Amino acid sequence: MYSPKFVISNKVLKNIGQVEASKEVIENAPLVPSFEKQFQTDAIAKTIHHGTHIEGNELNLVQTKKILEGQEVYGRPRDIQEVVNYRNVMTLLDELSFKRGDYDVTILTDIHKTTVEKIVSAEKVGVLRTTQVVIKEEGTGKIVLKPPAFVEVPYLLDDFFNWLNSDEAKEIHPILRAAIVHYVLVAIHPFVEGNGRTVRAFTQLVLMREGYDIKRFFSLEENFDSDLASYYDALFKVDKESASIVQRDLTPWLEYFTEVVALELSKIKEKVRKLSLDVRMKTKFGEQIALTERQMRLMEYISDQGSVPMLDLKKLIPMVSEDTILRDLNSLLKKGIIKKEGSTKSSRYVFARG
Repeated sequence: MYSPKFVISNKVLKNIGQVEASKEVIENAPLVPSFEKQFQTDAIAKTIHHGTHIEGNELNLVQTKKILEGQEVYGRPRDIQEVVNYRNVMTLLDELSFKRGDYDVTILTDIHKTTVEKIVSAEKVGVLRTTQVVIKEEGTGKIVLKPPAFVEVPYLLDDFFNWLNSDEAKEIHPILRAAIVHYVLVAIHPFVEGNGRTVRAFTQLVLMREGYDIKRFFSLEENFDSDLASYYDALFKVDKESASIVQRDLTPWLEYFTEVVALELSKIKEKVRKLSLDVRMKTKFGEQIALTERQMRLMEYISDQGSVPMLDLKKLIPMVSEDTILRDLNSLLKKGIIKKEGSTKSSRYVFARG
């Protein structure tokens, strides 16, 4: 049975730690439903746009959003169809995420069917490849990846899914499981066309099923697409390890993948923290309170920690003087946003509950 080779490096540990910290904040932030819906809508639009853009789709994010809203857009028919298909893939993932049971080839081919509908010839839709393929570098034509022979594909997939569904594999952290799924399916290259989108969607399904959909607020595709060179470099670094997929050390890919997830969730966490703080303040005061960037940082930290001494606040913003921080705190005190508790030497600042 397939068994991935990798080590839990310090980098992977650090990234997983950041993921868990961000997940905690995002899932427990007091956001109103309309904000949650907006986060989800934005994330889906970005996933669809960037997920197709990686593969050469020329539509921009605004055009993608218009298509998702049912508006007409001028563009290549294939590009428009790819966006429509990937929207349907997102709907399919929602359905699949609620179904319990093992991961298998049928799930993979169902995602592929939806991904390439009306784009590739009917005999290739949802069908494992029956020809040899090579991946060439754009411009130079240099072969950068030669996937396994097509006759091996069904056996490699069965072997991999047997491992993925095993008790041993289920002990692995879901983020690492998703990363392994992503790499191995890319390396096997099950289909003639539409592999990238299908594999990234399957990866997302793993996160959704295993408790890491994180309110569907994030889009990994946006990060992959923003630096495609790093994305492909991380994949190719592992490809060069060995001709055999079984023998390759996945550690470099796991470091890259976990870093992408950590960065994306940290970004979302900061937006959520600011919004939840805005909501709490608006609820307390009945209107939006204007704060400087520095005051917002102080407020977020006090809100997070619950009770903070002056010494900690000085460390939070070390580039400014203590007098400047005191002025900011006095301004927040006058507005009734925070309170000061305790004697002068041991006083602490707390968020003023309504």
